[in-house]
Amino acid sequence: MSRRRGFDAVVIGAGAVGLASASALARSGRSVLVLERQGGIAREITARNSQVIHAGLYSPPESLKTTLCVRGRELLYPWLSERGVAFRKLGKLVVATDTPGCARLEALRARGHANGVPGLELLDASETRRREPAVVASGALFSPESGILDVAGFALSLLADAENHGANLLLEHQVVALERVPVGWRVEVCGPGQTLSEGLECEIVVNAAGLGSDRIAEMAGVAVDAQGYRLKPCKGSYFALAPPGGMALDHLVYPLPPGASDSGAGGLGIHATPDLFGGVRLGPDAEYGARLDLAVDPNRADFFAESVRHYLPQVEASWCRADFAGLRPKLAGPGEEFRDFIVQEESARGLPGLINCVGIESPGLTAALAIAERVVAGVRGET
Repeated sequence: MSRRRGFDAVVIGAGAVGLASASALARSGRSVLVLERQGGIAREITARNSQVIHAGLYSPPESLKTTLCVRGRELLYPWLSERGVAFRKLGKLVVATDTPGCARLEALRARGHANGVPGLELLDASETRRREPAVVASGALFSPESGILDVAGFALSLLADAENHGANLLLEHQVVALERVPVGWRVEVCGPGQTLSEGLECEIVVNAAGLGSDRIAEMAGVAVDAQGYRLKPCKGSYFALAPPGGMALDHLVYPLPPGASDSGAGGLGIHATPDLFGGVRLGPDAEYGARLDLAVDPNRADFFAESVRHYLPQVEASWCRADFAGLRPKLAGPGEEFRDFIVQEESARGLPGLINCVGIESPGLTAALAIAERVVAGVRGET
């Protein structure tokens, strides 16, 4: 084992949350090192999702998911504008296909108001069709604050800001051990081709390791099963629509989720998302206990087409092309209730200086800048 010079903070993971945290910590005047096991930034959860900017409709008002989503969205649009990162604030239609569903839209609007989401509007069938001619629905809830963004550009902008404020990035380095030491923490890492680890000493460790965040927390001394930090990874696949003559959407189009809320395990249903280039993507589904690889089964095209035909009746299975899949770091398993984000400074567990970011699934991309604020507040002892 060799030893490198120390840093004030080591951030584990170079996805959106890790890079945003590095940027915020570097801006606060701390020396920061970001460790990433992949050969580039933002290659896992950040890169493999719907690329949606969420308004904050779904989770309970008092939850971290809501608080950080709403605050993150308020920070995100100006950040993207100021740095020239591509985005479109195109709005979302959450559609109901029957009369009981329209009543549930009322409940979803009430939750959105309680969550502080501005501009929500209930639409009848004719107004829904006027705004989105391809959609057939009994009504919809329109959320004007929802949008899409260039996630790669966002990640690069976060890295640039962090590096401009003195942060460093080390790729292809895996954390193999964490140990409390008198000055804070020793982080043991292995790089490519190394058989012996290197030790990095720091005051602060930010665990933003995404799919590996429960493993890092356990390595640091958290009893992850007893404390509810154990992840249940969930695979979500996406199909791109390629109909003859094309089909454009002007808005995000989502079905009503079960109970008009984020139930934790079930997600938000298979939705239709325009991309920045005019294409349309369907997904994700939710597969627990599947082979946790990133292959998309083309035979699921029938299922995807049938799922969206409730509100996009013209879609045919032959239009669906396997696109990509991602793994979501869920804390809620199949059939389990809502689970909130964990963004926690762990002094109360006898682990001062450790900040765990665990279970950061959707809307984690939207919330990234707000999560970073909470990380810095945790470092200052304010949470």
